[in-house]
Amino acid sequence: MQCPACGYPEMEEQNRDETLSYTDRSVTVKNLKGHFCPKCGEGIWDSESNGRLDEAQTDLIEGVRNEVGAEVRRIRKVLKLTQAQLAADLGLGKLAFSRYEQGKTQPAVVLVKLLKLLERHPGLLEELRQTDIPPKRVSTLIPSRKQAAE
Repeated sequence: MQCPACGYPEMEEQNRDETLSYTDRSVTVKNLKGHFCPKCGEGIWDSESNGRLDEAQTDLIEGVRNEVGAEVRRIRKVLKLTQAQLAADLGLGKLAFSRYEQGKTQPAVVLVKLLKLLERHPGLLEELRQTDIPPKRVSTLIPSRKQAAE
């Protein structure tokens, strides 16, 4: 088999381990089979190995999302707030925390850090509520034709 990357005439059949990483987690899938170019290192996994890699990647991502979701839920409960209350306090949509806690959506790192800060200093939540600034409407950010002409 010719290498699709560099055109080298013969790729070599090999077994290899592959490490997948997502955020701060990683998993190694052992004894994967494929053909690899001795010149440039390009590789093509066989279909069984490719399926194992795909499954491992899906499990890794879901595992991380579920861990983060559980952490978000735990902190919210420590703060004694419903999902809707916390979303309103932080200016998020009312279903945001439901999706985070179920692992359907990964919250931004800054949001997770804010929740951890609120867990350590719950009084900051009241401060956030008092300094709530309503979001500006797009119409106030972009001048109308009339405003632009003035």
